Amino acid sequence: MNTPSRGNSLKWLLLVALAAGCGGSEPSVEVVELKGVDESVGTSESALTGCLAYNTTLQVTASSLNLRSGPSTSYSIVAAMPNGALIPTLDNPSCDSGGWYRVSYSGVTGWASGSYLVVYSAPSGTRDAAITRAASGTSGAVGGVGFSYWWGHGVWKAAQATGSCTGNCGACTHSGSYGADCSGFLAKVWQVPSTNTNVSVDSHPYGTVHFNVDSSQWYTIDRGAMQKADAMVYNLDGAGHTFVYESGDGWGSMVVHECKGCAYGCVKNSRTATTSYHGIRHF
Repeated sequence: MNTPSRGNSLKWLLLVALAAGCGGSEPSVEVVELKGVDESVGTSESALTGCLAYNTTLQVTASSLNLRSGPSTSYSIVAAMPNGALIPTLDNPSCDSGGWYRVSYSGVTGWASGSYLVVYSAPSGTRDAAITRAASGTSGAVGGVGFSYWWGHGVWKAAQATGSCTGNCGACTHSGSYGADCSGFLAKVWQVPSTNTNVSVDSHPYGTVHFNVDSSQWYTIDRGAMQKADAMVYNLDGAGHTFVYESGDGWGSMVVHECKGCAYGCVKNSRTATTSYHGIRHF
């Protein structure tokens, strides 16, 4: 029998630790080609200028936009942001420096040209629709609340049997065809990735290990700035949890929707969150 080397064994143990938590799976790494548009060709009429509040969401309008290490084209490219990418500003206030803003993309901090950015506003009703996907689905609605906790899954359907869970997850036992764990629930509520729109089709694309770090689809926000359908997450020492925020004080009592655990199922309830949690935003 072949015995793995010490180095390979350590790598294997690290992957196992990262995969643990509420429906955790092996982490994925986004790879982007470092190329973009010529930032010098933006027109003054279309350029974003002036000061914006911290965590203002900006959207990339170019086919690809460079994220640079400083506020001019003389600085190196640290990432390439695709068309439509949502990126938050980082300063309060966040004022342009010669037409450039300091922003965050996929966990990387850098500067982007305001010539290819607009202030993003979620379409009317987007947050309400997300909460509808979360809310009780046992009386004809489409929401996941009321269904069972199902480790490694995310699927529910109105007026169907809710399922049941017994034991301690991830060695728990589930019966029935519907339910979700915490991260499978959030992915359905947020419809991430963009193909994950049908709540009655089982899908579990992310674990808390993924939601715990910024990506091209969500980013960290201050807990005091939580809005309806934002979420909170933690992943620490191989364990994690996430839940969907509806209302309340991000640092105090909140009304949330969550697949809480095997003994609880997917519920709407009031709760607080320890300092291990941080806020994340998709919309």
